[in-house]
Amino acid sequence: MMALNIPKNKTPIAEQEPEIRNHNFKEVVLGYTLEEAITESNRCLQCLTHPCVAGCPVSIDIPGFILSLRKNDLGESIKILKSYNNLPAVCGRVCPQESQCEGKCTVGLMKDHEPVAIGKLERFVADWAASHEEIEESPQLVESETKGKVAVIGAGPSGLTVAADLAKRGYKVKIFEALHEPGGVLIYGIPEFRLPKTIVKREIRAIEELGVELEKDVVVGKTLTPEELKDEYDAIYIGTGAGTPRFMNIPGTNLNGVYSASEFLTRINLMHAYEFPKYDTPIRIGKRVVVVGAGNVAMDGSRSALRLGAEKSMIIYRRSEKEMPARIEEYHHAMEEGIEFHWLTNPIEYIGDENGNVKSVRCLKMELGEPDASGRRRPVPIEGSEFTIEADTVIEAIGQTSNKVLLSAFPELKLNKRGYIEANSETSATSVEGVYAGGDIVTGAATVILAMGAGKKSAQAIDEYLGSKKKA
Repeated sequence: MMALNIPKNKTPIAEQEPEIRNHNFKEVVLGYTLEEAITESNRCLQCLTHPCVAGCPVSIDIPGFILSLRKNDLGESIKILKSYNNLPAVCGRVCPQESQCEGKCTVGLMKDHEPVAIGKLERFVADWAASHEEIEESPQLVESETKGKVAVIGAGPSGLTVAADLAKRGYKVKIFEALHEPGGVLIYGIPEFRLPKTIVKREIRAIEELGVELEKDVVVGKTLTPEELKDEYDAIYIGTGAGTPRFMNIPGTNLNGVYSASEFLTRINLMHAYEFPKYDTPIRIGKRVVVVGAGNVAMDGSRSALRLGAEKSMIIYRRSEKEMPARIEEYHHAMEEGIEFHWLTNPIEYIGDENGNVKSVRCLKMELGEPDASGRRRPVPIEGSEFTIEADTVIEAIGQTSNKVLLSAFPELKLNKRGYIEANSETSATSVEGVYAGGDIVTGAATVILAMGAGKKSAQAIDEYLGSKKKA
């Protein structure tokens, strides 16, 4: 059988050595060569059921783009990718493929076999296309005259996706972005060593070339009102994400040196603190850094701190390694770089010195009880287990919530009990006619690709809504 001849392991991919990369912000994973990519593409069974497609939130024709790559027809491969995904070079780098497309891969279900490296192949094709721009066909609008005007609030993954898909359908689309750079979490949240800014900017340029207009430094709810948008546009899409940090609010939270991961990473990524003094954005990094949490954001914070000069960077997490929400790849990279992990540990107080600077973290050891609402076992404090970790920088990476600026200015929008916009799960329609919402502002903090999936679904719904209004 063909399956028996398939190599068990993924084609190895080049990476910077840990002892080198933990001192720089250059990309960790260096990518496949053409020969390596074709070798890996030959591991794909081209099975008839396509379970990998079902595992992809934007339903990419994964067997199709891989088959074209296998045939060395990269022009066709990128054409297939771009017809489903407006940010392939981004998704190839940051999507949790292990729980999505690769998690469903038939090869990965075979005994002792790893799944096809779908994400790495997507990244390769997207990067190849960027260096062979003459190969890509110029984007074509569906109609020469616009079918309507749509405003998109937020230039993150969800907003960029809905804007691109609507532009392809012939709509005049304008994105309003609050920050001075578009990209949302792709720019302010994910470090350079995981997702270079040049990659994000390259993908956004391609979306602008579709005819999408982008205006920065516009805070809808302050500099522009929802009413003004409703007067000028036929439909509105809200993709503002969940950018307000959560805090544990334990004693000592206001000490100098205690950051939210949102502020810490925004200073580094969007404001280029990692290039100080070239960019005038200094950031305080102590010798001993503690990061609270064990998601991708926590990994990003701890690894960034190490690169900025911390002598020791530690992650403390109230559950065990098994419950950790971070991607396995990011966890492995963090361990290779020397990040220290304290499992079943929870901070209960930040202790400061006489000048108001954090100097240590008082913690409790935890044990796991019965599963809670998340399905994970609930962490339970162990009485009398207090201990202290010395630290002069603390970064809380325990999640984010919705930004209230827009929501306060749009009181007719119905919110759910968690404070996010209530939107129809099928159409993304909100309680206000002609207003749609998707991504983290609806679901709470999730992944880039899930936000993009919401954008694609919303573009379809907006197109149907405006099409029905024209017929009426």
